[in-house]
Amino acid sequence: MDTITLSIPNISCGHCVMTVKREGSLVQGAEFVSGDAQAKTATFKVETAAALDQLKLALADAGYPVQG
Repeated sequence: MDTITLSIPNISCGHCVMTVKREGSLVQGAEFVSGDAQAKTATFKVETAAALDQLKLALADAGYPVQG
């Protein structure tokens, strides 16, 4: 499992972090580690590249597209 920190510019508060956590936890092969509203980042453990792609899609669908 790889740990990856994603830049998510739409994160602006703790509520946003909780939404990212909830949406990310629905993706098989992805596990939320932490979020930082000030840095606008979220860290996940992902099992595969496919899980990372699914995570990015799920976050974008929820209004939190990953930058970069």
